[in-house]
Amino acid sequence: MKILTCTTPGKFEYGEADMPVLKAGHAIIKIKRIGICGTDLHAFEGTQPYFSYPRILGHELAGELVSFDDAPGFTVGEPVTFIPYFNCGTCIACRNGKPNCCTNIKVCGVHVDGGMVEYLQVPAASLVHGEGLSMDALALVEPLAIGAHGVRRAGVTPGEFVLVIGAGPIGLGIMEFARIAGAQVIAMDINDGRLTFCKEKLQVSYTINAKQEDVMARLQAITNNDMPTVVIDATGSQQAINNGFNYMSHGARYVLVGLQKGELVVSHPEFHKREGTLMSSRNATREDFEHVIRSMKSGQVDPTTYITHRVGFDAVKDEFEGWLNPSNGVIKAIVSLD
Repeated sequence: MKILTCTTPGKFEYGEADMPVLKAGHAIIKIKRIGICGTDLHAFEGTQPYFSYPRILGHELAGELVSFDDAPGFTVGEPVTFIPYFNCGTCIACRNGKPNCCTNIKVCGVHVDGGMVEYLQVPAASLVHGEGLSMDALALVEPLAIGAHGVRRAGVTPGEFVLVIGAGPIGLGIMEFARIAGAQVIAMDINDGRLTFCKEKLQVSYTINAKQEDVMARLQAITNNDMPTVVIDATGSQQAINNGFNYMSHGARYVLVGLQKGELVVSHPEFHKREGTLMSSRNATREDFEHVIRSMKSGQVDPTTYITHRVGFDAVKDEFEGWLNPSNGVIKAIVSLD
């Protein structure tokens, strides 16, 4: 089968590998769609934490179930996606119902080779039914589940102001699920095109360009001087993450979904007097995947809204670098293997 490997930062190479041979407790999927996410882009740039080369990228995946062992309720030929965070099942996090932050986690396409292949073997326990959704929609379940998990971590309640910093694909998913939770969503970014997308496609009521506007003044005006009770970062930018502490109301929760390699810098007195809560949000759980699928099936989330670029598998090597350029307006690029 054909594969595509990121051999070093900035370089892809096509190659061939043997077809996977079914192992006990596993399943083989014929890959039909690959979503390109920030992790893939950062890996290509050489800025992704927890990463080594060479690596086959890809974990936003959908395909046809070819064969399996020990997957009750699944049938050969059905459309599926899967949870790409392979957990050990025995560590403290797994025992406490948090497999998404397993101490021995192996994320598909990060710690182990991923889905830029024609056929992929995954643990059978990670399979997720397609529920009648299209292959395009199924490839978007995982990134949207990241957003849904961040909103669940924040405990968003109806009516409160939620500031989402970063209007990339993960940030957009956070906005969607904050809206579904009943929040008043404020989108902040430095890209006017992305902010326009928030207003026109996701019906976000408030947008702020952090480079062009007085952020504090705008937030005070929007919230009647209260400031947001939830701040969620989806930038992965050290400066943006550090600035986010300034935007918290007293009693606010700050959730870090974006990830960067450096240190957090916060004024302890300012954070302390707010009795602020700081949380990280890593990956997602089956509960989040199911919430996303229900939201898609009910029409609360339209996954096709996000797809701005589409290429065949043979074109990925030539097209990939261009997706890093903000001027190309990429929200979500999808690779097709039909």
